[in-house]
Amino acid sequence: MTDLFHEIPGNPMPENAAGGFFTARDGKKIRYGLFAATARPMKGTVVVLTGRNECIEKYFETIRDLTERGLGVATLDWRGQGDSDRLIGDRQRGYVRSFFDYTSDLEQFFEEIVLPDCRGPYYILAHSAGAVITLLAAPSMVNRVRRMVLIAPFLAVPDLPVSITTVRRVCTLFCYLGLGRLYAAWGLRPKETAPFATNKVTSDPERFRRNTLLYEAYPQLALGGPTIRWLKAAAEASETISDPDFMARIQVPLLVIAAGADQVVSTRAVEAYTRRLRLGSLLMIDGARHEILQEADLYREQFLAAFDAFIPGTDDAA
Repeated sequence: MTDLFHEIPGNPMPENAAGGFFTARDGKKIRYGLFAATARPMKGTVVVLTGRNECIEKYFETIRDLTERGLGVATLDWRGQGDSDRLIGDRQRGYVRSFFDYTSDLEQFFEEIVLPDCRGPYYILAHSAGAVITLLAAPSMVNRVRRMVLIAPFLAVPDLPVSITTVRRVCTLFCYLGLGRLYAAWGLRPKETAPFATNKVTSDPERFRRNTLLYEAYPQLALGGPTIRWLKAAAEASETISDPDFMARIQVPLLVIAAGADQVVSTRAVEAYTRRLRLGSLLMIDGARHEILQEADLYREQFLAAFDAFIPGTDDAA
């Protein structure tokens, strides 16, 4: 497993690791990891779905939190990031044709890896863009997944002066003009890691340092900014999952966790969306920044307490 996963000091690989690559329907190689529960009784499997520009290694700590609770973990690197195949020649550019390509990979992951190889019942824990992918896949997950926990779903950018529909229309025009592979924001990953004080995702300096060291040691896991095509795909996904008819088809109980000090995702949009869900409840973690699972213990512990109260649930089948 040492060839499959990458360790650095302070971020060791969890116990009972397995994994490999599966070949997506269009031929792309997708890396996945399976981590068996280290405690008993065994309570099922959590499918952990990362955000944009994240990789399996960034979730080693969270994986240990889950396996110590008697939960197995199954996770993957989305196409175009981490150690999965990149989609265009420039490995730095965050690119995807459509978020439905992600949901197709997720469906295949369930069919070929999770259902045959992992103990049920099944749950999903998803962050940011991964939470949007989960919502997009939710109608087809109703007979597979018992409950879902979504952290800071990437529905809209804070204080955006235009609607997500306008973003989609502008990006569609640029793609029509052949500019879809240009950066929409941020550009190349800087050669020098930005100082902790300027980061918007965590208030915890140790976890920030751990994650930046990971990408410094293994730069092939990292991405630069998203392309115009990726942003178009994200806007289309946000519009799709916000349609009332689509939302009525989401029948898996959801716990949505919002970060009170989020500067990456619009907390207001997350709150408004959750209110419209039939089976959704919202927890706001005041003071937390966007990456709650990479946050200070004060915030992570609130998340873990909420997670424990929601999963595996208390019905007779649990």
